[in-house]
Amino acid sequence: MSDALTQAPVLKTERLQLRGPLKSDLPEFTRFMTSSPALEAQGETISAEQAWFGFMTGIGHWQWHGFGFFTLALHGSEHPLGRVGLLKHSDWPQVELAWHLFEGAEGHGYATEAAQAVRIWAAEHLGIRQLVSYIDVENHRSQAVAHRLGAQTDGSRAPHEPEAEIWTHIPIKITG
Repeated sequence: MSDALTQAPVLKTERLQLRGPLKSDLPEFTRFMTSSPALEAQGETISAEQAWFGFMTGIGHWQWHGFGFFTLALHGSEHPLGRVGLLKHSDWPQVELAWHLFEGAEGHGYATEAAQAVRIWAAEHLGIRQLVSYIDVENHRSQAVAHRLGAQTDGSRAPHEPEAEIWTHIPIKITG
């Protein structure tokens, strides 16, 4: 991975490799952010320039916080399937566990598998046991992932994103 942009570790699950962003991920990320049918349906597509800034913000998270988005790929492949990771913007009260999969990767359990690996890594290596996910009230697929991860919501809205409910994850217990 000669074009690695962060010092992100590589996490492995049964089917997936979770790695830091690569320069070669930018075109797929830009395509997703500018033309994804799922994002279009929610009115959330952005320009290519905004996608570039979003990609750079993801790299900045790794530099500033020591965490950020991991890029998902199947073992033996560099082709990105999506991103799962931790976010904490300056005005957010808690660290968010977030995910989005690129077209064709949905419906295989990749988001759940990757998010569980990130939760464990966050607890074991960063000491972050409590995470939340900010999920749009209309995003039923992401709500299903959160539910599979054991997260719950009481319907409270995120102060920085009024259309998003706060889903609270069960704290990870570290043994040993």
